[in-house]
Amino acid sequence: MSSRVSIVVVEPDRDKALQIVDSLRQAGDFDLHVIAEPTGLARQVKMHNPDVVLIDIENPSRDMLEELALASGPLERPVAMFVDRSEEGLSRAAIEAGVSAYVVDGMRPQRIKPILDAAIARFRMFQRMRTELAETKRALEERKVIDRAKGMLMKARGIDEDAAYALLRKTAMDQGRRVADVAQALVTAAGLLG
Repeated sequence: MSSRVSIVVVEPDRDKALQIVDSLRQAGDFDLHVIAEPTGLARQVKMHNPDVVLIDIENPSRDMLEELALASGPLERPVAMFVDRSEEGLSRAAIEAGVSAYVVDGMRPQRIKPILDAAIARFRMFQRMRTELAETKRALEERKVIDRAKGMLMKARGIDEDAAYALLRKTAMDQGRRVADVAQALVTAAGLLG
């Protein structure tokens, strides 16, 4: 995130929006945008492309929560949601929809900055976990393809596993490619021939 954090505040009540803006101005140097009408929220959020989205709603329904959370782009940025009251299971639904911080009992000016900090930290942690999971899945898929390619070479050339891997590695080095890419090309070509 840049040195000056941009925040979109979703608050239909003008007086509450002014209170929130004042609290945020006291807490730090933020670039603030207020959205008073949640209709078309996704488009409005995309237009501002904020670092953080802060949503304040009195009594949300499950559908409204999910709609607001998804429209605010929870996989792209931290989303902090403040609600005055919450029915059973709504906090879990909000977190499952990607909300980084779900605070019941409304927004209090003195709590905004610490909650935003926690939402940002939680978002970054989950972002790292998503990245690590994607990398692990990719590595596992590559490993499977390499193993298939080794098996094909072992069968076609009558060589052992080490020799098959050495052949894949040498071919990759000669072509300036990754072993996984050479293995994928071999598996694909064999699929076309077989």
